[in-house]
Amino acid sequence: MSQATDSFFRLSLLRPGDWLVVTAAAALTVWLAMTAWTAGTPERAVIRLSGKIVADAALDHAQTFSIQGPLGITRVEIAPARARIASDPSPRQICVRQGWLTHAGDSALCLPNQTSVELIGKHRLYDSLNY
Repeated sequence: MSQATDSFFRLSLLRPGDWLVVTAAAALTVWLAMTAWTAGTPERAVIRLSGKIVADAALDHAQTFSIQGPLGITRVEIAPARARIASDPSPRQICVRQGWLTHAGDSALCLPNQTSVELIGKHRLYDSLNY
């Protein structure tokens, strides 16, 4: 008998109770992934310049902030339940290309201009955010 045939027969030896345990473990894993590793909906956006908070804005209405960093002005747009870095003088535009941040714990960092935006919910995913 080949190894493939032998492993097939081993799989078919699982009893209904075994399948129940495997299915319950898979369902528990999916449920934990969906609940334990998410911070929920965002409530506010924290904008930092050189590690210091320069704005803490609620995400309930549209706003725009212009932050003067070492390279120039970073423009942060806030809309209901989301935020983004709309423009930045950094050469690669990585933080701008991240687009809208929509989940609590999401962040965009513009390291050359030393600015960051982080969405905060009721529960924090991380103890701190450093760069």
